[in-house]
Parts: sequence; C-alpha cells; structure tokens
Amino acid sequence: MRVVAIIPARYASTRFPGKPLADIAGRPMIYHVYERTMRASSVGRVIVATDDQRIFSAVEAFGGEAVMTRDDHPTGTDRLAEVAAGLDADLVVNVQGDEPLIDPRMIDQAVAPLIADSSLSMGTLKTAIGDVDEFLNPNVVKVVTELNGCARYFSRAPIPFSRDFAQNLRENFSQVAAYKHVGLYVYQRDFLLCYPTLPETPLEKLECLEQLRALEHGYRIHVEETTLVSHGVDTPEDLARVVALLGETREN
Repeated sequence: MRVVAIIPARYASTRFPGKPLADIAGRPMIYHVYERTMRASSVGRVIVATDDQRIFSAVEAFGGEAVMTRDDHPTGTDRLAEVAAGLDADLVVNVQGDEPLIDPRMIDQAVAPLIADSSLSMGTLKTAIGDVDEFLNPNVVKVVTELNGCARYFSRAPIPFSRDFAQNLRENFSQVAAYKHVGLYVYQRDFLLCYPTLPETPLEKLECLEQLRALEHGYRIHVEETTLVSHGVDTPEDLARVVALLGETREN
C-alpha cells in the first residue's frame, strides 16, 4: 500500500503570519512537522505543499520535499488534491502544518483502517472529552460515530445531547461519552481527486465543517479513537507553549 503524507503550509495567516517558519529550537516549525511525519511507519513519502517560495526554500534547505501549488485554492483539501493528482499513491494523509508535536503513531492509527478496508473513503481520529467547558465550546468540533466506527455526524454543538443530565450536565459530565475530532485526515486517493468536484452541502455551510460534505454525499469516514495528544499552533501564545513542551520533553 503506497501511502503519501502531504503537509499543506501557507505563509498568510490572520492571527499568525509566517507561522510555518516560526522558530522552534532553532528549526522552522515546518521542519518539526515534517520530521515527525517521516517517523510514521505507514508513510512512505512526505511532501510539503505550499504557495510561498519562502516555505518552499526552507523545506529544501533541510532536505525535505516540497512542491509549489496554485495560490487560489478555496480550501486546504483543494490544495491537497492538486498535489495528489500527480502522485502514484493509494492513500493520501493530510497532516496539518501547525502540528509540530504530532505523534507519528497518530498517523498510523488513522491510516490502518483504510489499509484494512478499501471501501472507506476517508479516515480521521477522535479523542475523549474530559471537560464540560471543552464540550460546550463551539470551537471544539465534536463527533458521534456508528457502532462500526464510521462518523455519523460532526458538529460544533455539544453532541451527543444527554436528556437525563441536561439540567446538571457539569456534575454528571463523566457519564457522557463525548468525543472531539482530531483534524488529521486520510483519503483514498481516488476519492480525494473527486472531492473538490462535489457541490458544497447545506450542513457543511451551516457548521463551517468541510468534512460534512463527504458525509452528506454519502461517503464513509472512519473515526479511530486515540489517547495520544498533539498541540497545534494558532497564535504566538500557542507557539510559546509548544516551545516549553518541547524543552520539557528533551529534558526528560
């Protein structure tokens, strides 16, 4: 099974311009994402997809593989599909470029179900929510799954709703089986190539969640549970936390 990981990396960012090149322990952030992705045993090749020459040059400087893409893609998935069109691959993994502490085993966990079952169009991860405030936060995407492990729905709303504990959710939250979505995706290459041609869907637009397009068009997304954690970087404050965590890891 030929598995290629693609790391989309944009320079422009409202909250943190130049984020992929932010310094972490003397290396650009994109280096750490690339190096950890390379450690995934299921991945045979890693490519950074960017529309910025500065990022392209930085990746080449540390010996990585990068490709330049168009700069007019409406979503990261469209950028991914442009690169995948030229690849000889069975599965394509989308690793976010702002996850410098991603655990390589998370990639392997997401990939394994699609290797075992080629009828699955996509794969991703979920992890248990242990805090009621996180459960109620609309910026934390929740997911509910079927008994076979496939996604039933993704939402910014607190799902599943507990009728019994609606009035005292905070006190009884430990009895609610709630999961948040981890934004790591695996695609069958053929599905990824057709994905940008699928019309946008009502729930996708309502929730502002791109993965709902696949569900609404009837495609299956397997959601593997993980206990592993990563720490994304959206702001300079997030970067400071990641730098501190990396320092603690190296000391231990």
